[in-house]
Amino acid sequence: MAEPAGGLRVLPVRGLPEFTAGDDLAGAVAGAAPWLADGDVVVVTSKVVSKVEGRVVPVPPGADREAVRQRAIDDESVRVVARRGPLKIVETRHGWVVAAAGVDASNVPGDSLVLLPADADASARGLRDRLRALLGVEVAVVVSDTFGRTWREGLTDVAVGSAGIAALTDHRGAVDAHGNRLETTQTAVVDEVAAAADLVKGKLDGVPVAVVRGLRFEVPAEDTGTRPLVRLGPGDLFPYGSRDLVASRQPVRDLVPRPGDREAVAEAFRVASAALPEFPVVLRHGGEGDGVVDVHLPERATVTAALNLGAHIGAVLVQLHAEGWATRWEPVGTPGGSSLVGRLWLGSPRA
Repeated sequence: MAEPAGGLRVLPVRGLPEFTAGDDLAGAVAGAAPWLADGDVVVVTSKVVSKVEGRVVPVPPGADREAVRQRAIDDESVRVVARRGPLKIVETRHGWVVAAAGVDASNVPGDSLVLLPADADASARGLRDRLRALLGVEVAVVVSDTFGRTWREGLTDVAVGSAGIAALTDHRGAVDAHGNRLETTQTAVVDEVAAAADLVKGKLDGVPVAVVRGLRFEVPAEDTGTRPLVRLGPGDLFPYGSRDLVASRQPVRDLVPRPGDREAVAEAFRVASAALPEFPVVLRHGGEGDGVVDVHLPERATVTAALNLGAHIGAVLVQLHAEGWATRWEPVGTPGGSSLVGRLWLGSPRA
């Protein structure tokens, strides 16, 4: 049967060397794949990018490699999302939520570890520019890494850097064949490209580069790389592993006030009261815009009231943490018969 015209092809780039710091990655790719053509997408594993950029952590002789790895994970993390024994799911400074901060101990000598590239989008742009200069072709570049998936077994490659290709194809507002208007559909094109390329690169074959040919895409006017793929802040419905939410909350001494603090505290108390027996409190600002909410008891303070208040404050602090607020609770007591029982400080940590 004749092969259909056109279509998508994924081609491995073989014959590449073992890369080390300072090597000419673009030159090696150009030498191994002089057949690159306009419109190709060159997919490079993040590991070789990190190696040539020197993003390698040495393991000193006699040192515990796992201990060195855990320190590297902590250094590359800005937030622990979930933890099970030695396994950590963290948010990296790039905004990726990934196991072990992407610190990799596979396919490297036992005396080293490989970190994710410091800026894989910039790496992709540099590689794209060099391939244009060497071969005179206009290609896109995707830097890929292997991630796990929430609620799904198995790993797949995704894009951690890109250049010359939009990360997302936005179908919102389009109408499907049945007349339905698409409301939320955005396709992560660079992730699909990374996964397709991994089918020919493999994990054990020593092929760190592949080319996806025949993909129709437009070069974006503003090349934002993979930044549009990051979903954090208000769009993140799962900012913490449920078992790790309480343990990940720490009181913060130095806070910067931000708008909406009183409303956030009031909502947190409503959530707490839905989960615990209803308990009345009165909230007042300690001062305008100072990030302090005073908590008062409308009734006489008793041991029972104190116990109920403690249960509610604990739930409130956890709820505020889940909503992205940094907090500090300072019990005041009831001096001179005052109804004031404590002050809740909230805002953002001072940088």
